Amino acid sequence: MGMSGGEMSMEITHYKFDRITLDPDKCFRKACIRGLRIPVASILSYLSSGMTIEQILKGWTQLEREDIYQALGYAALETEERIIPAAKEATK
Repeated sequence: MGMSGGEMSMEITHYKFDRITLDPDKCFRKACIRGLRIPVASILSYLSSGMTIEQILKGWTQLEREDIYQALGYAALETEERIIPAAKEATK
């Protein structure tokens, strides 16, 4: 949480990716890059449409190469398969 201009910010930085932030007041709390209103999902969409990292950086000058790398890492972590063990049947 931080303060800027007398207002309290609810921005949270991801514990593993320091450039990924979540803020309920920005982009409907979607994961964004460094508090900017650029969602991780947008970066992934640009890449999946065939844009290169260089094209993205040229189009969004506030982004840095490491932002894109962290967006990819965050997406990989979030889509990682998780195995949840089934509850054991109660013994009688």
